[in-house]
Amino acid sequence: MAETREPYLPISCVFYDYLEAAATLQQPVDIVYHIEGAIRKTNSTVKTIAIIDRAEYLILGNGLSIRLDHLHTFNGKRLSPDC
Repeated sequence: MAETREPYLPISCVFYDYLEAAATLQQPVDIVYHIEGAIRKTNSTVKTIAIIDRAEYLILGNGLSIRLDHLHTFNGKRLSPDC
């Protein structure tokens, strides 16, 4: 997990619910996210959502931890800023 100094921006409540459902189902998901100025893709299961240093992260089965406000798409659904 790379550290970032930018302030955490909470994500949409609806999108958060979608992430929680994915963690419950433990099915593989496709994720597009940005980190350190680069767009990355991964496919994994969501183990849980955790708070680390006052920011929320997806903890994935492949060992990655991704800040929720760095997500672009999750199973093709675009991150929405609205709650």
